[in-house]
Amino acid sequence: MHSIRPLPAASPHVRRFPKTFSLRRKVPWWHQVLDPGSEIVTRWNFIFLVTSLLTLFLDPLYFFLPVIGGPACMEIDYNLSIVVTVFRTIADLFHLLHMIMKFQTAFVAPSSRVFGRGELVMDRSAIAARYLKSNFIIDLAATLPLPQIVIWFVIPALKTRTADYANHTISLIVFIQYVPRFFVIFPLHRQIIKTSGAIAKTAWAGAAYNLVLYILASHIFGASWYVLSIQRQHQCWSIECSKERNATRSPSCNPTFLDCSSLNNPERRFWLSVTKVLTNCDAQNDDYFQFGLFADAFTNDVASSNIIEKYFYCLWWGLRNLSSYGQNLATSTFMGEILFSILICLAGLVLFSHLIGNMQNYLQSTTARLEEWRVKRRDTEEWMRHRQLPPELQERVRRFVQYKWISTRGVDEESILRSLPLDTRRDIQRHLCLALVRRVPFFEQMDNQLLDAICERLVSSLNTKETYIVREGDPVNEMLFIIRGQLESSTTNGGRSGFFNSITLRPGDFCGEELLTWALMPTSSLNLPSSTRTVKSLTEVEAFALRAEDLKFVASQFKRLHSKKLQHAFRYYSHQWRTWGACFLQVAWRRYMRRKKEMELARQEDNYHGHVWDQEFSYWDGSNADYKDDGAGRSSVDKAQQLGATILASKFAANTRRGIQQKADATTLQMPKLFKPEEPDFSTDQEDS
Repeated sequence: MHSIRPLPAASPHVRRFPKTFSLRRKVPWWHQVLDPGSEIVTRWNFIFLVTSLLTLFLDPLYFFLPVIGGPACMEIDYNLSIVVTVFRTIADLFHLLHMIMKFQTAFVAPSSRVFGRGELVMDRSAIAARYLKSNFIIDLAATLPLPQIVIWFVIPALKTRTADYANHTISLIVFIQYVPRFFVIFPLHRQIIKTSGAIAKTAWAGAAYNLVLYILASHIFGASWYVLSIQRQHQCWSIECSKERNATRSPSCNPTFLDCSSLNNPERRFWLSVTKVLTNCDAQNDDYFQFGLFADAFTNDVASSNIIEKYFYCLWWGLRNLSSYGQNLATSTFMGEILFSILICLAGLVLFSHLIGNMQNYLQSTTARLEEWRVKRRDTEEWMRHRQLPPELQERVRRFVQYKWISTRGVDEESILRSLPLDTRRDIQRHLCLALVRRVPFFEQMDNQLLDAICERLVSSLNTKETYIVREGDPVNEMLFIIRGQLESSTTNGGRSGFFNSITLRPGDFCGEELLTWALMPTSSLNLPSSTRTVKSLTEVEAFALRAEDLKFVASQFKRLHSKKLQHAFRYYSHQWRTWGACFLQVAWRRYMRRKKEMELARQEDNYHGHVWDQEFSYWDGSNADYKDDGAGRSSVDKAQQLGATILASKFAANTRRGIQQKADATTLQMPKLFKPEEPDFSTDQEDS
């Protein structure tokens, strides 16, 4: 025998299996080329949009770094700079991830956009080349952490590290980088609308989005106003300081005195006791220097307050002036101040008309259906007055319009369903109707395929109180399956006198069963069947209706509907068949009682005749004993008289019985003949086969 040697542990064949299986594993998304319309890209775009808005909110916080730290001195708030730097670094990481996502996201070839969405380019080199030529520079400029570098590396390395110089540098860097960060949002906004259809899915979300953008603009202008106010104050100090240096005074002003790092300098303390910088640069006194629209920052002690109070005051300032288009601004002749006021006026006009206008449109869309209903109701009222409808009919129309609005809120369900694909429409109809249809006992006998076909063709039906759905003798054009409410179904059997039958239909019942019998007939004509009952709503009724053409289609396509089991279930739950059965039993019972009375009268008559004959025979025997000696002529005469009396008594009894029977028939209500409903066709019975 040949022995089988096992493979060694270090065999290369054994090592290859994990590599083979690794090819079948799912590749992570960061190693894939992503579809721009995929769920992960769409979700990331929404996340990055929120992050970009937060970044636009964070950058103006750098404008709050310069503060008035003492009399005639300015400093940088490094505690605030640490907090802003941390959050700004996190936001920069999101920008870096967005750039990486763009290198992994395919694009649609421009030459394939003739029809449909076009073909995706999945080549990584082509994707990278296209991105480097288009938006890479803007994204890179928006991603670089320039403010962090300037605050923590550039400014500390300089020899002149005054707060004024740091303020100018940081403000300039933030303003320069704010432009690419602002332009990053536009292509992102277009991409989200292209893949998702809209930024906001609901009207309230859209209104909140536009309101956030308006508040963001107010935040930017408020922060800009604050930093310009600080710079305007420092400009006044610099002007007065230069005047003192030019004058032959001792001690003269040193520009370093305007920085709070020199607060403990003895020379500065001595200079501060004799200088006129504080009095000449007082915002409440415009005789020496005009602060214009920046005066509120110092008269209200905004520059020296804490960050929370400072921020909300500046936000309120920007919101107030944007909403009023800068009409409350009192400017000086300073050119920068005038340009800033013009920018506020134009920005307020554009933002208020666009963002607040969009927010108003979003909010109005929530009540658009209500306004349409009000207009329709007003048109209905005018039409009824023009046609001079009676008050009762007008009230019925108002009640129906009101009930339909409460039930549907003005939504046309049929048009929405018709616009959907067939499979989606079938699933929706099954979700909406199947549980309610199964409440109808007749439908419990059907299989799922037949129920799906019926649910697909059911339409909602609303009826107000005391509405005639169908009258006796009118053509039946739909079957009605009750979901809520009550109906009264009555019949006079074709208007015959002395006949009336009425029943109450409740949830789970149905009416219009004549239509099912008509649809099951293989040779049914184009004429619809006539209703044998009058159906009237007792309360507001919600039901599903199955139209004649839809029922005929279902009956022709699904032979299962012809089975005897369904036919018997239909007759059992059909109120028309129940009425016929009840009337048939009543007629049979009355016929039985009448025959019973006839038999009883016949028995009594027989007993009566038997008793009369017994008396006659006993009398005949006694007469023979007493009158034996009479002649033959007298006996024959007596026999003839007795026979005549017997005949007369028999006729009298017959007439009496006939009179009693006629009287009983006259007092009994005659049940009119009730025709049996048409039998459905049992010729095609697949259940037995």
